[in-house]
Amino acid sequence: MATTHLPVVGGYPEGAAQTCRQDGWASGPIATVAFITTALVYMTWAAFQGTHYYADPYLSPLYSPVIFTDLSAAGAAPMWHAWVGNWPAWWPAVLPLSPALLILPFPGSFRFTCYYYRKAYYRSFAGSPPGCWVNPVAGKRDYKGETALMIFQNLHRYAMYFAVIFLFILAYDAAISFHRVGEGFGIGVGSIVLTVNLFMLSAYTFGCHSFRHMVGGRIDAMAGKLGSLNHVRWKFSTWFNERHMAMAWVSLFWVSFTDVYVRLVSMGIITDLNTWN
Repeated sequence: MATTHLPVVGGYPEGAAQTCRQDGWASGPIATVAFITTALVYMTWAAFQGTHYYADPYLSPLYSPVIFTDLSAAGAAPMWHAWVGNWPAWWPAVLPLSPALLILPFPGSFRFTCYYYRKAYYRSFAGSPPGCWVNPVAGKRDYKGETALMIFQNLHRYAMYFAVIFLFILAYDAAISFHRVGEGFGIGVGSIVLTVNLFMLSAYTFGCHSFRHMVGGRIDAMAGKLGSLNHVRWKFSTWFNERHMAMAWVSLFWVSFTDVYVRLVSMGIITDLNTWN
């Protein structure tokens, strides 16, 4: 008598990245890896250049604030733009004289520990798991949460404080991009690019979960507090929080684009259209 094998009710495919999904679920992780990798490679390269990060009156956000400056470097910020002055003698000779190396760890740590970016690289780079209803790439293993080596993720709220401070610094950069020394007020394409960068980074920061907790949280429930200043601030941050993923992508692209624009103007490859010339 022939044996009939019935399907196992509730069965689920086993193996790395196996799933019953029929949609193109892999396109998301692939796009995320491609975009973030491209941005990281470019910004790392740009940070180690130490040149062509300033084109009067535009300063690349990757180099702001300028702590030290090297006037002999092409496209370096003027002395009045540096918070301290010339590069100190103790700076390691193996490292380039690049102001970006001193400041990028702060916004970098804010993004790396960001709740959205955790989801992005846990799924896309670590494949843990690569998508909903998709098996982890590394197979089954004990879930430890963000403990052990991942406990540093708890530093996000502190990195957020630095991110807010950087918004004020970038606001100053955007403001002085409308003024050229000796020529007064004006506006150029670079002024618009730097201002848009400020708004994009602000939108990303205001949507941060830790930022929302800081300005509108710290209570168990909103019941009885609707319409209060605390609730208004919470709603303000929530609007951005609901768009946090989009702002994470757009702001990362725009900060890279801003550096590219300033760099090309500084190198003389493109001409900045403005009211001064």
